[in-house]
Amino acid sequence: MLNRQQAPDFKQVSAINFIQPEKRLLSNGVPVFTIYSGEQDLVRIEFIFENVNWNRDKPLQAIAVSTLINNGTNKLSAKEIAEKIDFYGAFFQTEYTQDQSLVTLYTLNKHLHSVLPIVKDVLTNSQFPQNELDIYIQNQKQKLQVNLKKNDIVSRKEFAHALFGETAYGVDIKAEHYDGLEREALLTYFKTAYAPNNCTIVVSGKFDAAGFDLLDSHFGRDWEKSEVVKNAFSFSPTEKQFVYKEKPEALQSAIRIGQLAVNRKHEDFSGLQILNTVLGGYFGSRLMANIREDKGYTYGIGSGISSLQQAGYLFIATEVGADVCGAALTEIYKEIEILRTTLIEEEELNLVRNYMLGSMLGSLENVFSHADKFKNIYFAGLDYDYYTKYINTVKTITAQELLALANKYLTTESFTEVVIGKK
Repeated sequence: MLNRQQAPDFKQVSAINFIQPEKRLLSNGVPVFTIYSGEQDLVRIEFIFENVNWNRDKPLQAIAVSTLINNGTNKLSAKEIAEKIDFYGAFFQTEYTQDQSLVTLYTLNKHLHSVLPIVKDVLTNSQFPQNELDIYIQNQKQKLQVNLKKNDIVSRKEFAHALFGETAYGVDIKAEHYDGLEREALLTYFKTAYAPNNCTIVVSGKFDAAGFDLLDSHFGRDWEKSEVVKNAFSFSPTEKQFVYKEKPEALQSAIRIGQLAVNRKHEDFSGLQILNTVLGGYFGSRLMANIREDKGYTYGIGSGISSLQQAGYLFIATEVGADVCGAALTEIYKEIEILRTTLIEEEELNLVRNYMLGSMLGSLENVFSHADKFKNIYFAGLDYDYYTKYINTVKTITAQELLALANKYLTTESFTEVVIGKK
């Protein structure tokens, strides 16, 4: 009979295989990385543009262009673009991140010849109609007004601003920034940033030589280049900062604490990810066990390590009852101090090893996932040796090495602490 009180045996993941892309160049030099899977007719094509020409006086240019780019060209209205894409059962989306802006097309490969001209029109002829811009400004100002009443969103904004200041990573967006958006400035940024010499194309799915030739015919020839200035920011650790915004009526307080750390390029990054997992990176973490399960201060708490192109940072985030905010902070710092002074037991470390290897394996569920893993290393200037070293570090890192990393990076005396609500 099955003993449900006994945990099943588990085996460590032995090997994780990655599908590596084939690199080719369009006629104009745009790199195309293709991760091929011939099982289904679906293909995803991502046009990835670096965010460039940062202007602290116009901090919303990149994100506004990314949002409005498919709202009308000199040939098609926003409605017509959507209808044409829908007619072929395709899906077209834009995404803004702190380092890049993406334009992504999902389609059946048999419809590539019909939908690629629409995407080409969007990427070369977008007009940013004034009426669409006016609607965007009005909607975003209303959204900002609502978000500024949400403690967790305010804590995230204040934390980023404290770490990164008036850069693309930390600028404190205000209503007047939206009022300052101008159509001509957006057109200028669009023509500068959305250019072939600032573009990388990543294709995943069933994409053969005929598909590449079709892609080249639309994007490899008459696409004008531009002059871009790459964003470059520098950051240095600061002394401990406290940001406290009291809201007397708050029932919950949002907490976000952490500091600048290393990004994916650094040799310590993999080990720091393991340390973070122990602290607050999964449901069985120490922060969850203490502050959620034992104390009942919150429904959820977590920690993370974020890797940006020009910086990295670690953070701990939660929302707790306003009456227990101080106690929750005490427990958070206590758990960090334990990691800095006491070796992690082998049983807990093995559990984390298996969780992380299983998560890595589970994250490679389809060809799109393999493409995402490639993007993580490519835009960090790394190769697949990164994943080999990461897996080896997860399997072999010792408790002594994690203790050393805790003392190197979990330096609470220089943490930025943000509390929004009541303390």
